[in-house]
Amino acid sequence: MPQWPSLQLPAAAAAAARRATPFALCRSSSSSVSASASNQDLVACSWQKEDEAEAQSLVVVGGGAAGVYASIRAKSLAPHLNVLVFDKGRFLSKVKISGGGRCNVTNGHHLEPLGMARNYPRGHKELRGSFFKNHGPQDTMRWFSDHGVELKTEDDGRVFPVTDNSASIVDCLLNEARRLGVSLQAGKAVTGASVTENGKFVVKVEKRTVDFVDHVNAKYVLVATGSSQQGYSIAAQFGHSIIAPVPSLFTFKITDKRLADLSGVTFPIVKAKLKLDGIKRSAPELTQIGPMLVTHWGLSGPVVLRLSAWGARELHQYNYQAKLTVDFIPDIHIEDVKRILFLHKDHHAKHKINNSFPMEFALVKRFWKFLLEQESLDGDMHWASIPNNNLNTVALRLKQWMFEVVAKGQFKDEFVTAGGVPLSEISLSTMESKKQPNLFFAGEVLNVDGVTGGFNFQNAWTGGYIAGTSIGTLASSNMRQQQPYLQLDGS
Repeated sequence: MPQWPSLQLPAAAAAAARRATPFALCRSSSSSVSASASNQDLVACSWQKEDEAEAQSLVVVGGGAAGVYASIRAKSLAPHLNVLVFDKGRFLSKVKISGGGRCNVTNGHHLEPLGMARNYPRGHKELRGSFFKNHGPQDTMRWFSDHGVELKTEDDGRVFPVTDNSASIVDCLLNEARRLGVSLQAGKAVTGASVTENGKFVVKVEKRTVDFVDHVNAKYVLVATGSSQQGYSIAAQFGHSIIAPVPSLFTFKITDKRLADLSGVTFPIVKAKLKLDGIKRSAPELTQIGPMLVTHWGLSGPVVLRLSAWGARELHQYNYQAKLTVDFIPDIHIEDVKRILFLHKDHHAKHKINNSFPMEFALVKRFWKFLLEQESLDGDMHWASIPNNNLNTVALRLKQWMFEVVAKGQFKDEFVTAGGVPLSEISLSTMESKKQPNLFFAGEVLNVDGVTGGFNFQNAWTGGYIAGTSIGTLASSNMRQQQPYLQLDGS
């Protein structure tokens, strides 16, 4: 069986393992729930003496990337651990649709922890420490490779399965979880949780298609619900604060009707700067360089998505009203742009302006014609006839075209959310809550979000790995402590 990279559990977690106590897994149906249940409608199951194999349990809330990866890690370290993963929908649904159905697993251009952390608008300061050292992109790629999924790194750093099919990733994770004995419970929502006087969790599970309520006892709970309100509610029940979630990674809606003529045009590299009227600061992150796509509703592409991530809170605050300045040829200074245009005029005086333009600009013909139309220049006129002031204006448009952003793109379900449980309320070395022992968090439920390019999945893999390592090590330590007593009972 492929081996996981090692992670040294901190002394604090080892100490917690020494003081932990064993427990058993049990369930009760809604019909057996007492009318005198707590105000959370949670009922603790009666404790039973179980055999060694059922001495401990982990409930994972959320069957996304972080939750499933963590369950595999915990089960591989503690085979005796009962691991149940609940998801209100289908497992790994976000993994399945990501990257246009190809699944952008991670990013292969930012392998050093510090460089990796810079790609997280929320979390870039906190993640600069040991987080990615514990399990970074190389570890993720190695794990999938060891489990039979061949990966490739594209020119922009995005990593995909060579099949270009997210099913390769989904099947790999689910098959490994099942092989290890992880119980995957789809279509069941965890709607509440409480803790007993003995420090055990009682988790309320509902199956929404039928009138069914289940109560599960667990020693450990991992919340990995993404941006679902479900996870925020559970966190709040245990005293965690929640940073209000807002959309991230969205396109910009532009009302300029002229853009309709450019719908579908891609610019390989532009420099775009976001300006908000109420924000005086000029943060370097609000200027991005990269590909841009013109759509029938506005602007999209990696450069726009990155700007939406870094400016997520400010854009939300100002109702997504902003100005976007685009430099279509960022590698050429404006004075050089003018010089190139005047030289082209001299060397191609008898050519029609529609059919001839400087190759140094690397523009598509549709965009060049669009520029000419904005200057009310007849495409059939010759270069010799273009007034110099028009060429100066063309140069300015190429370097500083201003667009009015009036809203987010038309898609209502954003792929990533900024906000969640503050990182200050968990230990990043174990992913354990600082407010409730044996409660863990991983993935987007935390106030961490990355730019486009595989960074959000890497946050899920890393957080899931660390949480799974912590839980698996605690469970194994508890089991070793119990063994002498179990042997005495059987004598």
